[in-house]
Amino acid sequence: MPDRNRKNRTFLGRLPLPERTFVVDALRTETVGGMVLLAAAAVALVWANTPLSGMYESVRDFHFGIDALGLDLSIAHWTADGLLTIFFFVAGAELKRELVVGELRHPGTAVLPVVAAASGMAVPALVYGLVATSTGGTWNGWAVPMATDIAFALGVLAVIDTHLPSALRAFLLTLAVVDDLGAIVVIALFYTSTINVAALAGAVLGLGLFFHLHDRRRVHGWYWYVPLALTIWGLMHASGVHATVAGIAMGLLLRTAKDGESGWRPVEHIAHLVRPVSAGVAVPLFALFAAGVAVSGDTLGDVVGRPEPLGVAMGLAIGKVLGIFGGSYLAVRFTRAKLNPDLAWADVMAVAMLAGIGFTVSLLIGELAYPDPADIEHIKAAVLLGSLSSALLACVLLKLRNNKYRRLYEEETADENADGIPDIYQQDDSTQPQDSAARETPNVDRPDQSGGRDDPSAFDR
Repeated sequence: MPDRNRKNRTFLGRLPLPERTFVVDALRTETVGGMVLLAAAAVALVWANTPLSGMYESVRDFHFGIDALGLDLSIAHWTADGLLTIFFFVAGAELKRELVVGELRHPGTAVLPVVAAASGMAVPALVYGLVATSTGGTWNGWAVPMATDIAFALGVLAVIDTHLPSALRAFLLTLAVVDDLGAIVVIALFYTSTINVAALAGAVLGLGLFFHLHDRRRVHGWYWYVPLALTIWGLMHASGVHATVAGIAMGLLLRTAKDGESGWRPVEHIAHLVRPVSAGVAVPLFALFAAGVAVSGDTLGDVVGRPEPLGVAMGLAIGKVLGIFGGSYLAVRFTRAKLNPDLAWADVMAVAMLAGIGFTVSLLIGELAYPDPADIEHIKAAVLLGSLSSALLACVLLKLRNNKYRRLYEEETADENADGIPDIYQQDDSTQPQDSAARETPNVDRPDQSGGRDDPSAFDR
């Protein structure tokens, strides 16, 4: 059946039911992870600013691993190079799902979030460059303010108790996923100094084997894939390319076709299983050993007084808003898409402000761009200041709009007949999305299929 919505897309309109179910499932875990992330960042800041700061540095810089394999790393490096690979694996899986079966599979719906995300990366980099170079600095940290931290943003939303409708949350999630892909491309292209060709070739062959086993042969059992993933990660690390690239590459290779027996899409099921590890363990542990900055008057003065830190802070707090809001407005202005009449441009502005919370990936890129310990402390402080400023401004605007969000949230979650499907999706055909995928009954909220959602043989799907 032709999609009558193709000609006039509604920007931030109601999501199709399968997409809404997937977004709600994904963000439920990310919200909890965001709370843990906020707690980990707070612990790191307190720990680094007490008489126990020496202990913090000792733990953070403690080395262990296999020196013969080039894996004798500090705890901080293990969390950045190792645990964040899990985070990027989930990001790759989410991007693959969106591109193949999600809203981004249609050019008409993809253009808006992609343009917003692209401008939301380009403008902060430009703001950084203009601020830093005009005050005597360099372009070294141009990529630091490009990223959006979805977990941290959702943690902020949970703290202020907003009822943000699923369309706005999905827009924020899409921005973050595209940002993550952009960040990993930047890391691979601009923060790789030397290449070990043999190790890189081995990693590529490992990825080929991963694809062959998972997609072509449909080999069952996580015990095949975990050792293979560790091998790919080790070879990628040895190649000189940042090891997190292995994570997003494996995520993009996951199969999207439904399993004939269970009806699951492996890309969704595996992401569902791994996401709690990413949001609840990997990202908070990275934050614990990356966000420990000694905050003092001198430190904050250096953020404002030094070109590069000031560029990072302004890139996050100002560049993200200008980029995402401006990109969204131009996309609506010059395409046939229309803003959802239930929402206002102030809502897009609020989400754009919230996207200025860079944190996790910004800290990672900051460490790569400024390896000197003296410089990275100021860059980390700038990331924290820029992210905090964005969060506070977004909270004010979101709170002002929260009554509207509450009404929309109640409408889209009402289920008076208690059948597990919101009533708004069971109205007459004139109000239903016309795309066949929108009428598909989702599997992602049916935990009793195929032995339950936490079936350890996730790669069987």
